[in-house]
Amino acid sequence: MSDIVLESVLTCPHCGFAQRETMPTDACQFYYECEKCKKVLRPNPGDCCVFCSFGSVKCPPMQQEDRCCGRQ
Repeated sequence: MSDIVLESVLTCPHCGFAQRETMPTDACQFYYECEKCKKVLRPNPGDCCVFCSFGSVKCPPMQQEDRCCGRQ
């Protein structure tokens, strides 16, 4: 198993602004406010968090177990 990546670049689907963020290791992040346009991002249907929907890397629970937050 490879190492868990803790940083992901979130890209706002509204304005295209990209920001490198550190992901939480023990929980999913359901909301994220874009620094540029101030829109609040929420996960796409079927995704557990904003990193899985808009990040360059999926969240640590998904990387570690190929599932997230107890979901299979």
